[in-house]
Amino acid sequence: MRTLIIAAALALSAFSAQAAEPIEGNWKTTSGATAQIAPCGGSFCVTLKSGKHNGKQIGKMAGSGDSYSGEITDPENDKTYSGSGTVSGSSLKMKGCVLAVLCKSQTWTRL
Repeated sequence: MRTLIIAAALALSAFSAQAAEPIEGNWKTTSGATAQIAPCGGSFCVTLKSGKHNGKQIGKMAGSGDSYSGEITDPENDKTYSGSGTVSGSSLKMKGCVLAVLCKSQTWTRL
């Protein structure tokens, strides 16, 4: 019986790990800071966990799989842009645009 309980717990933990969205986790930004992306209120919040702006939420995105969209804030000037994120393996391409014309993008690496 004990073996069955342990096997069930391991299977449940493996399922939980697989159920996480690809965007969730810690990412190294182009500035070298660490950003954490975690579920919050039906979306995913992007919060800086190191660097000059440690603790600042810089984005909120919704989506699933490898494609997400929402808003991104530049922590240097506090301007918020329409944003998107695309996960490919251990890379996350973040893109922010003003009026869908002036866009900047960065590629972050999973830690």
